[in-house]
This record gives sequence, structure tokens and C-alpha cells, in this order.
Amino acid sequence: MSQTPAGARPTGITILAVLSAIGGVLTILVGLGLMAAGAVLASAVAIGGLAAIFGIIFIVIGAAELAFAYGAWTLAPWAWMLGIGLMVASLVVTIVQIVLGYQSISNSIIGIAINLIILYYLDTPDIRRAFGRSPVSWFGGLTNRKG
Repeated sequence: MSQTPAGARPTGITILAVLSAIGGVLTILVGLGLMAAGAVLASAVAIGGLAAIFGIIFIVIGAAELAFAYGAWTLAPWAWMLGIGLMVASLVVTIVQIVLGYQSISNSIIGIAINLIILYYLDTPDIRRAFGRSPVSWFGGLTNRKG
């Protein structure tokens, strides 16, 4: 991977920022829909309150995705850690859903792979440097090779 000129945003980060912005908006819309459904269903069935709670959770996740999108676009140092946190949280939620039987492993493989690829990408020395982080990788020798 070639080094990015100082101040230039890597293309992969631009793509992640745009996709996170789109995902954040869609997640907030889903959250608002769940809250509305929860309000309508609350008087009819007990699950309505649960829908509203999940709606709030989706709105918070969507806001975090939008924050990452902005931070990635501007290469804010805090955005790197937020991106790592969002990917780890997504992996944990997916694994919990598999363990609880809400998702099958075969349906989750692609999502897990994408999260792991993004985690690896965010941990490469050039990307860490672009965010003003130390180029020393969590993955050690895997991403610190020269050449």
C-alpha cells in the first residue's frame, strides 16, 4: 500500500465515510419507524414498547454512524477509534444473534467478513497515520511489513 500524502484522505476512507453516512441515515429512519410502530402498537400489544426501545437503539447507532462518517471525511483522530468501536460492536451483536438463534451463521458470514476487513483496513499503518494515530498496528507484523 502506498503512503498517502499528508492531509490527503485515502480513497478507502472516503468510501467508508460515504457508506457510513448512507447507513446512518437509513438506520435512523428505521429507528424512527420502529418508534412510530411502537407508539401505535403499545396500546394493542406488549411488543409495542419493545419496538420503541429498539427504535431508540437504532437512532443512537445511526447517529454514531453519521458521526463516524463526518469524522472519517475530515480525518478527525477520534473517528478512527469510533470506527473501530462500531466494527467491534457490530461483530459482537452478530455473534450474539447467532448464539441466540436469531441469525444463521451462513446468513452472517458476509457481514462478519466485511467487518473484519474494515477492522484490518483501519489498522493499516497508512490509515492510522491519516487519522493522526501511531502507525504501530494491533495486528503487528501483518500490516507493518515494508515493501
